[in-house]
Amino acid sequence: MNSELPIQLYKANAELQLQITRLLQESGHHWLEAMQQLSAGSMLETTSRIQNLQQAADWQALATLPTEVFWRLSQGRMGDTQAVGQAAAKSQAVFADGLRQSLSAWQASVSEAFGASGDTASFAQLCQQWAQPWTAPSTAPQGKAKK
Repeated sequence: MNSELPIQLYKANAELQLQITRLLQESGHHWLEAMQQLSAGSMLETTSRIQNLQQAADWQALATLPTEVFWRLSQGRMGDTQAVGQAAAKSQAVFADGLRQSLSAWQASVSEAFGASGDTASFAQLCQQWAQPWTAPSTAPQGKAKK
């Protein structure tokens, strides 16, 4: 057995942990950016409502202000909901791709470490079985067939 194997495995595992930590931090950063954009939009809407209230010159204008604001906020919140959904899907896709790349790099590092010890075939088979759900298309049943 190679005397360098334990340190090589430790380094590969530490690198994988750091890569996953980086991916989580990037994902959190993307969420913060999305929420900052939504917050900025809400602040603009509130400023607009304050200006409309200050510009209202009669009771009739003041009476219609709440309904106008309600419809604008409803429409704006639908757009916000879509933006959050799109940000979530994009962030999740970037995270999943980064995780896949990190796991592939980890597998290569560990395979290289074991390759130096002469036990390459058994470790490659182990990794192949372990990584199969990540690389192979799902063969799960799609539901009950209609008669």
